[in-house]
Amino acid sequence: MKRLIKTLFKIFLLFMIAGIIFIAFANYSIKKQSDPFVSFNISEIPVAKTALLLGTSKTLSNGMPNAYFSNRIQAATDLYKSGKIQYIIVSGDNSRKNYNEPEDMQLTLMQHGIPQDRIFMDFAGFRTLDSVVRAKEIFGQTNLVIISQKFHNERAVFLARKNGIEAYGYNAPDVNKYAGLKTNVREYIAKAKAYWDLVLGVEPKFGGDKILIP
Repeated sequence: MKRLIKTLFKIFLLFMIAGIIFIAFANYSIKKQSDPFVSFNISEIPVAKTALLLGTSKTLSNGMPNAYFSNRIQAATDLYKSGKIQYIIVSGDNSRKNYNEPEDMQLTLMQHGIPQDRIFMDFAGFRTLDSVVRAKEIFGQTNLVIISQKFHNERAVFLARKNGIEAYGYNAPDVNKYAGLKTNVREYIAKAKAYWDLVLGVEPKFGGDKILIP
């Protein structure tokens, strides 16, 4: 019995070490491959017809405004008003009643002066993979500027380029390190999962009719 327990413990340790190595490798690889294509400097972002604004909740669980959301909205506004983009796909989660990330983003962008006819909503952007692949498969875009925080853009641009999209990332300002600690820790796992999904050929949960962006 003791020998069995010892053997099982060794197997557990091997799996745990392998998992840690894979997470470290995935994070290093994604950051390295995406680094040339993401920037905080708007002048370094190439002109593209369309941007993809990745969704997040407008408010936190305590009802306070979400800085990730407001910073992404401002980044999208700045990019549009600079003339770098003509249209914005707002892609996010709409899987629950009274929770609609794309609609929240659309309404807030309109409050920032962006015309409604320049905004297209993707209600099936449940994951970053879904958002970037659907931008190509549903909205017909093979050249994109992706808007989110740097840690998120690294993963999104990596996935987009691996799926045949010429993607660049415009980095919205991050939140302070204390407020974003949980999100940044979770991102290590998210990057590993993104790499794993790529290896397995995982596809978006939903398809749909083609949507034409003029």
